[in-house]
Amino acid sequence: MRKMLFITLGAICSACLLTGCGSGNASKKSIEGPVSPYQGYQLVWQDEFDQEGKPDSRFWSYEEGFVRNRELQWYQKDNANVKDGFLEIEGRREQVANPSYEENSRDWKKNRPNAEYTSASINTAGKKSFQYGIVEVRAKLDTALGMWPAIWTLGESKGWPANGEVDIMEYYRVNGKGTILANAAWAHEQKRAAWDEAKVPFSEFLEKDPNWPEKFHIWKMEWTPKAIRLSLDGELLNEIDLATTLNPDGSNPFHQPHYILLNLAIGSNGGEPAKTAFPKKYLVDYVRVYQKK
Repeated sequence: MRKMLFITLGAICSACLLTGCGSGNASKKSIEGPVSPYQGYQLVWQDEFDQEGKPDSRFWSYEEGFVRNRELQWYQKDNANVKDGFLEIEGRREQVANPSYEENSRDWKKNRPNAEYTSASINTAGKKSFQYGIVEVRAKLDTALGMWPAIWTLGESKGWPANGEVDIMEYYRVNGKGTILANAAWAHEQKRAAWDEAKVPFSEFLEKDPNWPEKFHIWKMEWTPKAIRLSLDGELLNEIDLATTLNPDGSNPFHQPHYILLNLAIGSNGGEPAKTAFPKKYLVDYVRVYQKK
């Protein structure tokens, strides 16, 4: 799955970055006290998801249909809504006809007459992007069998994986067991993609807190020209050395602006959802981006 947010550095002036232009609506959850909790950094963009209705169209767009990884869900706009101060991405068991269906097609996106599940995937491509800084996302996951929620970024230039992918958060099944992942991917000469992966058994989090799935947690990406650090509730999960993340053509996909994606996939790496009760909800409290002053 490919696997934060953003002011497009090449498209707007640095003065706008420093003043947080387009920072969205005032919020009951807006940061109180100092503008930034990080010394030397300032808040340049945020979405607190406080306006009821659809996600703010100034920031977010939607993926639609069958998209990647032979996943089971049909992505649609209807499954992403802002309610009670949270972005709610809902996974449903419902049938949707596939308008691109071709009976004898070898393309997995066309040979399914229907989707049996629906969900949503939203992103800030072409609207908000960033290069370097700190991204915080506070979210609550549903870890039921079949669920594959993610917080991730993709670079603006080149196709995948040469554009670079950062998985700030993924939750899915590895060898049948729930796993929290923090990864980065780029192009490779001999295989489709090179990966720097961290896979932490979900059982480790449950041992510390049996009520972990019922709570919100903070995922953070700290990005400099030299490294990307990915953490969960202040615990470092992975550190990617950007001196090693070179594409075969010599370009570095993590030295360019990235945009963010928030999605809930169903099936594939998430496992078989047939016995899982629906609907399922993936909640996001806020997304905040900080950059150096």
